[in-house]
Amino acid sequence: MQTQGLTNWAGSVVFGAARIHQPDTIDEVRRLVAGIPRIRALGSGHSFSLIADTTHDLIRLDSLPTVLSLDERNRTVTVSAGMRYAEVAAELHRAGYALSNMASLPHISVAGSCATGTHGSGDTLRCLAAAVRGLQLVGPDGELRELRRDEDRIFGGCVVALGALGVVTALTLDVEPAFEMSQQVHVGVPLDEIIGELDAVFSSAYSVSVFTTWHSEEGSVWRKRRAGWAESGWNGGRHAERPMHPVDGVSPEFSTEQLDRPGPWHERLPHFRPEFMPGSGDELQSEFYVSRDHASAALSAVRGLAEQLAPVLQIAEIRTVRADDLWLSPAYRRDSVTVHFTWVRNWPAVLPVLAEVEKALRPFDARPHWAKLTTLAGPDIVAGYPRAADFAELMRHLDFPGKFRNAFLDDLFLDGDKISVAASEPVESPTFG
Repeated sequence: MQTQGLTNWAGSVVFGAARIHQPDTIDEVRRLVAGIPRIRALGSGHSFSLIADTTHDLIRLDSLPTVLSLDERNRTVTVSAGMRYAEVAAELHRAGYALSNMASLPHISVAGSCATGTHGSGDTLRCLAAAVRGLQLVGPDGELRELRRDEDRIFGGCVVALGALGVVTALTLDVEPAFEMSQQVHVGVPLDEIIGELDAVFSSAYSVSVFTTWHSEEGSVWRKRRAGWAESGWNGGRHAERPMHPVDGVSPEFSTEQLDRPGPWHERLPHFRPEFMPGSGDELQSEFYVSRDHASAALSAVRGLAEQLAPVLQIAEIRTVRADDLWLSPAYRRDSVTVHFTWVRNWPAVLPVLAEVEKALRPFDARPHWAKLTTLAGPDIVAGYPRAADFAELMRHLDFPGKFRNAFLDDLFLDGDKISVAASEPVESPTFG
């Protein structure tokens, strides 16, 4: 299939691929991967970076047969990679089970979300990829490989893997018994209170998000309250008296149920309903993770740019993410606070402001989200990851012909002759700690 005019969800990335393939069996995936010199997997197309782009071939997995296999004994579910979280969540809930975490959008694919370190929010909640207990991927020779968290010492490098190690066809996720939640929005909360009482605000519910324009000097706090969950007692601002959308003036019909009405977990954890797209796509996005230890100072630094942000920012969101041990997770081994920016769709105007944001966050070793926009060069990004060299070696080992590489990965990991896309044989004995 030709790819002329193929874009990401927002239309801001026009893919340069020559062809796109949509196989309907795993065997066809294996044949395609084995027979094509360069190929990349494309998920639901919600990335704003060029992480999925290629000038060669793309493969989509949303035409594969739907697989959702629940293992109640081990509390896991195995799902086909092309499934979206909304589909998985609805089926799990019907069976009496839940995922502990979801992102703000339920429309995103499971494989793509995990590969890029996508997250929700909550002091006790890690990124979505941390729920992956096993995965199945097709390597460069077309062979199907199984990897498991409790068996493979390289597993930590294989989940948030940026599509660099193969085409993931299935994932096994941790699940738990289904639970009820309610959602309460607090409006008119001063930024001084949000930044000064950060721990109290974000421990006030199972999942908490803060939305602000920065120049307004206040924000709204979205508290997703899990039944039976201990809360900090924070109760600032005013309770919203009507349903809200994160962006003022946008219809709340796109938002999940609020006003403290209890309901199923999957109808409260995301910000947006799966039956609607939450906007027109007329936007650009960036996001940065900073250590929880430096969060107040980092947020104050961003706040200092309020005047510069005002003309190009639609909304900003602050969230928390618990640390994990996935090598390329932006929350690798540090509890994090994330600052997300939804920009107007005007890259020339956004670019200098984004550069100023990155300059302000530089003292705090901010790690950009892999699927969002940044002005940072690849070597500067990977310098913030202690296991980056191990991942580069793993990439050579599992993808020795460089079949899954693209310009995005080359910018991150290509260093002279140390990592070559033209390597003729795999590394024999990778040394992973």
